[in-house]
Amino acid sequence: MTALGFLYPGHSAEDDYPRIEQLLGSDIRVELVHTDIGEDAHRVDALREMGSADRLAQGMEGLRLAGAETVVWACTSGSFVHGWEGAQEQVRNLARVAGMPASSTSFAFVHAAREIGVRRVAVGSTYPEEVTALFAEFLRAGGLEVTGARSSGIVTAAEVGTWGEEDVLTLARAADAADAQAVLLPDTALHTAAHLSLLEKALSKPVLTANQVTVWEGLRLADRRVNAPTLGTLFTRQPLVQV
Repeated sequence: MTALGFLYPGHSAEDDYPRIEQLLGSDIRVELVHTDIGEDAHRVDALREMGSADRLAQGMEGLRLAGAETVVWACTSGSFVHGWEGAQEQVRNLARVAGMPASSTSFAFVHAAREIGVRRVAVGSTYPEEVTALFAEFLRAGGLEVTGARSSGIVTAAEVGTWGEEDVLTLARAADAADAQAVLLPDTALHTAAHLSLLEKALSKPVLTANQVTVWEGLRLADRRVNAPTLGTLFTRQPLVQV
């Protein structure tokens, strides 16, 4: 049994995680601890505070007690708003406090894009334009080319959490571009785990979503590879784990 730990801010789309655990169909356990979100606002100052070292440290005790072997800060905006260097420092601090390998959703997007062999990506964001621009900048720092970034201008994670399948599909289609090799949907407050097959079929290309890449990053840190085609191209490329 491999236990993956995730620090998830507040309550929006956390039910994606048990769904993904079920779809993995292997000896993988997903342990999720909610961190204090503070002010629910897609605003740079609020997002930086949400991912502060103190807030993340407070969530670690629960993951240690659950026997987690790796930890991922399951928040895209609460990591990339610190910039590439700041997000690296955030992860280093988390690993030091946790005493285990650590990462964040922002780095998961970069690692996942590399894993499936894509460099040119389009971004479909729920965030306001200012925050979306920071994500695009982060991706470029990670060596990706952003062909375009579409913002939805939503201020709170709570509102994002109410979006259904048609909303997610509309966002992905609006963001897609002919020269993009993949489409990225960067918000862990957005329910996407149940829609990945539909998204990739509709766009005829890989789609990387926040909760999907977050769990994949936890597996990567644990040196596990699981084949789960319903979770998209990212999980289809992995060799099958024999249980």
